[in-house]
Amino acid sequence: MKLAQLNIALAKYPLDAPEIKDFVDNLDLINGVAENSVGFVWRLKDKSGDATNIKLFDDPNMIINMSVWESVEDLKNFMFRTHHRDFMRRKGEWFHRLAEDSYVLWWVEDKHIPTPQEALERLQYLRDNGDTPYAFTFKSNFTAEEFKKYK
Repeated sequence: MKLAQLNIALAKYPLDAPEIKDFVDNLDLINGVAENSVGFVWRLKDKSGDATNIKLFDDPNMIINMSVWESVEDLKNFMFRTHHRDFMRRKGEWFHRLAEDSYVLWWVEDKHIPTPQEALERLQYLRDNGDTPYAFTFKSNFTAEEFKKYK
């Protein structure tokens, strides 16, 4: 099984605003780091190469990111041990803190590519039920084996 992830973020500014330019200007770089990271399988992107134009919410400033990884450790290595970490440290400059969970992790079959709708359903499940093997956060880190037993 593979690890899928969705994270959402509510930008403080429209993506063409100067206040968020550093974030937007580095999307290609960070997406490239992800795609070249050990354990990377897939990420959601449109014809422009990123997911910022894919709108799943009424608010145009709500952006999404989805990807699939070989393992939790591979995703963590990308997030916390690459240049991505530097941008995570600055997220307060560009994004509002959300009152509810803003990311979710879940296990998918090896060849399965999750849809944005599937991801939103998992996020809502997490918000409604807390961490379970069906939808979880890094706090719980449920294994694929725990998910199989849970089904």
